[in-house]
Amino acid sequence: MSTPPRVAAVHVLERVLERGETLDEALEAQSPRVAERDRPLLQALAYGALRWLTRLEAQGASLTPRDDWRRDPLLRALLVLGAWEAQGLATPAHAAVSEAVEAARRLRRARAAGMVNAVLRKLHRAPPPVPEDAAARHALPAWLAEHLHRAWPEDWPAVAEAGNEHPPMTLRVDPARVSRAACLELLTERGIAARPGAVAPTAITLDDPLPVSRLPGFSEGWLSVQDEAAQLAAPLLDPQPGERVLDACAAPGGKTLHLLEHAPGAALTALDRSARRLRQVRDNLARGGRQAHCVAADAADPDAWWDGKPFQRILLDAPCTGSGVIRRHPDIKWLRHADDPARMARTQRQLLTALWRLLAPGGRLVYATCSIFPEENEAVVAGFLAEHPEAVPGPLPAAGRRTGSGCQILPGESGMDGFFYACLERGAE
Repeated sequence: MSTPPRVAAVHVLERVLERGETLDEALEAQSPRVAERDRPLLQALAYGALRWLTRLEAQGASLTPRDDWRRDPLLRALLVLGAWEAQGLATPAHAAVSEAVEAARRLRRARAAGMVNAVLRKLHRAPPPVPEDAAARHALPAWLAEHLHRAWPEDWPAVAEAGNEHPPMTLRVDPARVSRAACLELLTERGIAARPGAVAPTAITLDDPLPVSRLPGFSEGWLSVQDEAAQLAAPLLDPQPGERVLDACAAPGGKTLHLLEHAPGAALTALDRSARRLRQVRDNLARGGRQAHCVAADAADPDAWWDGKPFQRILLDAPCTGSGVIRRHPDIKWLRHADDPARMARTQRQLLTALWRLLAPGGRLVYATCSIFPEENEAVVAGFLAEHPEAVPGPLPAAGRRTGSGCQILPGESGMDGFFYACLERGAE
């Protein structure tokens, strides 16, 4: 017997908010228990509730004097989900309230069914005004609102709102297989509305997301799904055929494949510390008909895997807070903490220092993150440059804004995710 989607969604939120699982992990655990026809509703409920959690909680609290529901993880999740369904989905009010009350009983919260019924009926009749508190208004945890305000005092409201939008589905064309113009024509013939990207010459943005199985040429490697900001990495690194290239934190492999599309004859090593995630890299390469030397190892410990031969090009897409891709992963708001940017910066400095010695004289290293916090980006690069006089800042993408020796793209700019790039070149010796 399948689990009702609202009950499954409660368990998804509980796994994210209480156990610290990612939204992808929690959905992977719950989706098989839900009937296939109900899985889109499960996903819409979970994504929306996590995206607007702070605001939804504030609105729910304004409609009941009780606060015990906040101390009960399952009841908290149920009320937040019900509040989201009342305002964000097209479910008829009577059905949404009825299903939420039934979910309370299935979750063994029958005593709270009356409260759930009353609060959600009020929400459907007359949603409370948007909270005045800035964090709740923008649906952010307090620490994240403060951090964004400090980092981007003029831009932070727009950044916060961009993080609450539904992200576009953007494709990358492999020019060796098909031109962007020809691909746009093919999509139009299939009734798929699309337009060229604003910045990357390989980018196409769909008007509406759709399953990759409907994309002509996807299984043959003509197209890949990749945000336009991420498509700037390969041309910035600019590997050439015959060069040794290292993709240092390669999973899931989108940039790995793009590097080989840019330079098919490059000798590329795809490195990732997770053997499980490295399988995704291999799958991406196989779909694109490309080959790389895949190694499961820690990039911060080259002595354990490096053969001693220098690389002419190194891409370090460093692990980060992911603060630039919250619109795609709303669970980031609740899985990160105030000390994470500084903690991640320490890891990033360690990786950058370890990999720099693998770079050949005259070579190029691109440092990239999907963060918008300065301590993970320009501060890391500035500290590195101060300690390595042989490192020289190189070219930067035309998109975004200059920040020190790097380039910062904020979420929503030209429709892109938030991304940071810095290009470091080693002087010839």
